[in-house]
Amino acid sequence: MNCSEDVYKEILTIGIFCLTYLLISGRRLKILPLNRPASALLGTVLLVVTGVITPEEVYRSIQYDTLVLLLGMMLISAYLYMAGFFDWISDWILRIVSTPQRLLLYLILSSGFMSALLVNDTICMILTPLVVTVIVRGQLPLVPYLLALAMSANIGSVATLVGNPQNMIIGHLSKIPFSNFLLSLLPVALVGLLIEYFILSIGFRKILNGVQIKRPETKAYKLDKRILIITLIVLVFVFIGFMIGLNLPWTALTGGTVIMVLARKDTHQVLKFVDWHLLLFFAGLFVVVESVNRTGLPDQIYNNLRWIFGGSQTSQGWNLAWFSAVGSNIFSNVPFVLVAGKWIPNFTNPELMWKVMALATTFAGNLTILGSVANIIVVESARGYVEVGFWDYAKYGIPVTIITTVVGMFILLLIG
Repeated sequence: MNCSEDVYKEILTIGIFCLTYLLISGRRLKILPLNRPASALLGTVLLVVTGVITPEEVYRSIQYDTLVLLLGMMLISAYLYMAGFFDWISDWILRIVSTPQRLLLYLILSSGFMSALLVNDTICMILTPLVVTVIVRGQLPLVPYLLALAMSANIGSVATLVGNPQNMIIGHLSKIPFSNFLLSLLPVALVGLLIEYFILSIGFRKILNGVQIKRPETKAYKLDKRILIITLIVLVFVFIGFMIGLNLPWTALTGGTVIMVLARKDTHQVLKFVDWHLLLFFAGLFVVVESVNRTGLPDQIYNNLRWIFGGSQTSQGWNLAWFSAVGSNIFSNVPFVLVAGKWIPNFTNPELMWKVMALATTFAGNLTILGSVANIIVVESARGYVEVGFWDYAKYGIPVTIITTVVGMFILLLIG
């Protein structure tokens, strides 16, 4: 292949990359009304049709470990939902809380905890209708609790390598042990959740002080104890496997499959709860990003910006944090991690920088409604009950993002 053909392919690749991300970030443009998965699929097809990459190179570009891990955790979440676990937890919380402020705290802690165990987007898909039901039944204002759910799902998910998609990718690329990552990021997540509660409780104090909780008189759910016990036992063993260093993707998928066999439920119904659109989105995204990586553009960008990060571990950490936060809000966190992940081996302490990137790209999702998929899921799912405007979210999201990131960085640099 001569030089002119190489240049042509590079220009074509970058053009397809820009088109794909324009469609992804613009969501549904009137010119091309495509959602995220369809946009990523279009980018992949264009790369093959134009001869930039071959079908064989497409298959090699996909990070199957990430897709397998997502699938496994989605299956486990599906069985918890079918067992009535989330309804039971919500109803129990509503019965024991004494004040709206206490309910806000419990929601933040429970959402954050579950997002650390399972994928935050999945938790938001499952919990939003339940939270809406609980809050409406309790005759409380929706907005504070919707913001609490979305923000805590993002913050809590930073604690583990299975909490959100970008952490899964970081785990695959960095090879950091699950327990090592947990010990560093769990304190960051816990402090972040408390900061979120403090900001929301202060911001909504007048609204929350003026209402009282109406207790539910009857149970509005059916709890399948057999499936719930099976799922919880398997989930415990899955996380034991994570902690002792077993392969994350196949440990999760094995757990989901074991539940599928033991539950004796119609698997067609279970598989409907799997977010196949999200899996397709990531598969296409891997291909588009890998095609750009092959042009050498990310390396050129890093070489030109290298001076920004500084030479010491501390300066590199802080500069990577703000750079990742900005990049995540411009390009979305997963695409940013896929591209910027190539830079991490060049830093003084690569393992610490992977953790910094996980922290910054996750917490950056709380900046605006459009900052993460979890936010969009919560807001869109509750649209029939209340409209959450851009500024309604941002006036709390901005301080939550800035303070949790700054405090989290201090903790992370201290712990290492």
